[in-house]
Amino acid sequence: MKPTDSSDFLQSLNSGVFASQLGRALSDVAAGCIDHGKEGQVIITLKLKQIAQTNQVNITHKLDFVQPTKRGKKREDTTLDTPMYVTPDGLQLFQTNPTDQLFRKEDTPVPERS
Repeated sequence: MKPTDSSDFLQSLNSGVFASQLGRALSDVAAGCIDHGKEGQVIITLKLKQIAQTNQVNITHKLDFVQPTKRGKKREDTTLDTPMYVTPDGLQLFQTNPTDQLFRKEDTPVPERS
């Protein structure tokens, strides 16, 4: 099996919402560190569990961050699930390419007119 494309993987979690939340958290925590001279933290937790007897796994993804503020800190966490397939190309949202041609031309039920 090939290694999973990590950028594609992050974009697939919760249909891209997780990657957007991660970007916002990184920016906010970094800004808090600069503005207030304190340490911040961003934690990503991924838990994988097989779905029944299939080649799918349920990925529980948690984003937890601590943003420094003037008089303390601001904390937020979000936890959601995304099912993914385990394929020869790594973890993917779809088992096969959904844009592939569904039928071959020679398999058409109606013969071509000449």
